[in-house]
Amino acid sequence: MLDPRTVLLLVLAVVAIGFAAFWLRCLLQSKRTGSIAPTPYQLIVGFITDFFDTLGIGSFATTTSFYRARRTIADEHIPGTLNVGHTLPTVVQAYIYTDKIDVDVTTLITMIIAAVAGALLGAPIVARLPRRQIQIGLGSALLILCAVLVYRQFDIENVGTNGLTGSLLLAGALGNFVLGALMTIGVGLYGPCLVLVSMLGMNPGTGFPIMMSSCAFLMPLASVPFLRAGSYDARAALGLTLAGLPAVFIAAYLVTSMDLYWVKWLIAAVITYTAVSLLRSARRPS
Repeated sequence: MLDPRTVLLLVLAVVAIGFAAFWLRCLLQSKRTGSIAPTPYQLIVGFITDFFDTLGIGSFATTTSFYRARRTIADEHIPGTLNVGHTLPTVVQAYIYTDKIDVDVTTLITMIIAAVAGALLGAPIVARLPRRQIQIGLGSALLILCAVLVYRQFDIENVGTNGLTGSLLLAGALGNFVLGALMTIGVGLYGPCLVLVSMLGMNPGTGFPIMMSSCAFLMPLASVPFLRAGSYDARAALGLTLAGLPAVFIAAYLVTSMDLYWVKWLIAAVITYTAVSLLRSARRPS
């Protein structure tokens, strides 16, 4: 008899393979109309963002900042590109941290289901939003995410339980439902999820398998509407995946210690600048 954790990972493998096959078909269609080879800059962005993503910083806000810095892709394609391109690296993260860190299986599965439900409701809507609404939503959400990142800089102790029950489990599920929906407009789940589990009395370390597994399940499903609508940048997304996969292994297995304190403050400053830039762009006439 397989234990629930093993079954969960087997289901994740099926989901990931199905996503990869569907995306490959979309890439082959895109190749008929132009090159899908990522640029060196897009590969660098993929490596850096998924490296720090594996260490718990998150990749959505940082990737958005890199893209906006050089106007790499159209703003309306950012949410789709983030979800599609970071999916497979996130799946690998989920396998690594679910094996490394002990977390209550009931809590893990409940919060995954909640995040997936939120993403399934949000993705079809976001995939069809016009540029201005994407800019306003993404800019506003980045400011919230920056506030979460700053909050995490101050004294979140690594103490607490490895699971939730009763009303706390319900609160965790509702919180992850909202975070899953926000993922579809380009707001990373990692930082807010770590804060959520900490506020509910769990050890922040348990947030790693929860947030990574939640994203690993919801991102393939949330990516489908973007792929069908063509609302993403194929070259940039492929760059995130190709460079992000090795970055995940390097960060997870070769980096044993890294002081990220000042790195996080720098990232917070960059995210704030990017958010303000998006909101200013949304005010300009199309």
